[in-house]
Amino acid sequence: MESTAPDQAVSNIPEFTVSELSFALKREIETSFPRVRVRGEISQPSFPRSGHCYFRLKDENAVLDAVCWKTTMPRLGIKIEEGMEVIVTGRLTTYAGSSRYQIIIDRLELAGEGALLKLLEDRRKKLQAEGLFDSDRKRPLPFLPVVIGVVTSPSGAVIRDILHRLADRFPRHVLVWPVAVQGEKAAGEVAAAIAGFNRLSEDGVVPRPQVLIVARGGGSLEDLWAFNEEIVVRAVAASTIPLISAVGHETDTTLIDFAADRRAPTPTAAAEMAVPVRADLLTQTLDFGKRTIACMIRVLREAALAVTGLGRGLGDPLRLIEERQQRIDVSGERLALATRQLVERRGHQLAAARLVSPQRVMDAKQQLLDSEVRALKSAGERFKADTLQKAERMLERLEQYGERLKRHGGDLLQQGWRQVDQLGKLLESYSFHSVLSRGFALVRDQDDHPVLAAAKTQAGDSLSIEFADGRIAAKVTDGTGSAPRPAAAPRRRDGGSGNQGSLL
Repeated sequence: MESTAPDQAVSNIPEFTVSELSFALKREIETSFPRVRVRGEISQPSFPRSGHCYFRLKDENAVLDAVCWKTTMPRLGIKIEEGMEVIVTGRLTTYAGSSRYQIIIDRLELAGEGALLKLLEDRRKKLQAEGLFDSDRKRPLPFLPVVIGVVTSPSGAVIRDILHRLADRFPRHVLVWPVAVQGEKAAGEVAAAIAGFNRLSEDGVVPRPQVLIVARGGGSLEDLWAFNEEIVVRAVAASTIPLISAVGHETDTTLIDFAADRRAPTPTAAAEMAVPVRADLLTQTLDFGKRTIACMIRVLREAALAVTGLGRGLGDPLRLIEERQQRIDVSGERLALATRQLVERRGHQLAAARLVSPQRVMDAKQQLLDSEVRALKSAGERFKADTLQKAERMLERLEQYGERLKRHGGDLLQQGWRQVDQLGKLLESYSFHSVLSRGFALVRDQDDHPVLAAAKTQAGDSLSIEFADGRIAAKVTDGTGSAPRPAAAPRRRDGGSGNQGSLL
């Protein structure tokens, strides 16, 4: 009976397979927790090719696996990132393949506005450190753009406000790039629209805008979060077209406001920044025209008065012409007379001049040339004789110097050897080895430095003692480092007493 009791006890426990037990636990957990809200910090998010998202929710004491299917991802409205504190809503279930429980997420929200603001501030500091918000990156807006690009939702009131304000101020050609301004896809579409406008060519079919407006109406911090995404801020900073940020109302601030070239408090104010008032320009142009005409009339009047005054100072033009004509006639008569007189004078001079034969001129030049050649030859011979004499004198001096060098070179060499020998003996006398040969020794420490006093040694120090014929090693046994004791006084013959002994 005792041997069958354990068998009967075991048979009373129901038997499950692993799959049955896993499915039973799955049904129990899903029935007990059909829908829960869990707050925690996102850790180790992963995004495989399937499009799903896997991460872990953790706090200071526990960890919970979480799954977000790809069909749910677009409805979240928030990009899942490491370290975000969130509140997730979903249902608990188990994963039989690894015997663990997890939450299937249907909704995800940041854990309060404070966490969202902290994330926003951290992202702002990061982008500011990269220089995306520097003032020297901002460009001036064109005075009167021909084409204006608008990135906004095509169905909202924002685009109607912008078009209405542009029509009132100065009608311009407007290109609208429709995008989602809220939700999971909003950030990617806004960034793609800004980059698309920048890729347009100047002479393309679609004209390239001279200024861009990124606009959206007001909303909560979560509604405007797409314009705080890093991809949108980088697209705004990289835009080569001047850009106006007009997101939210006047009190709303997003990160693209810091990266944009200008920030408008409202979309309507952005349209006012983009173009001037046409009526004001017309009025100003008309005023400039009137002032220009008035200036021209005044200048012409002053010029007419100046011409009239100058005219009064001039004489009669006909009389001036007659005087000049008379001077021309007199000068012409004098010129004809002077020409005849010049020809006659030159003729008399030619007749009186005596012509010299060309042969005689050539002979005179030849004689002059011969005399110059003779003088040159005599000068060359004198220079050659002087040069030879100087060279001979220099050779004689060199020979004399050579003989003197031969005579005195040996004496200088012997004198140098004697000096070297004397210096060698002096060096040998200064060497400490000569002292060692007289019975002294040189003591060195373990670093081979000379030991000059007993006070610099301690018990256990290793020493080397160098004699005239070699070195020996030694070790200090008494390292008190004190000065040597004075030798005992010699014993006196009077019995060792210090007193004067008896003479008897």
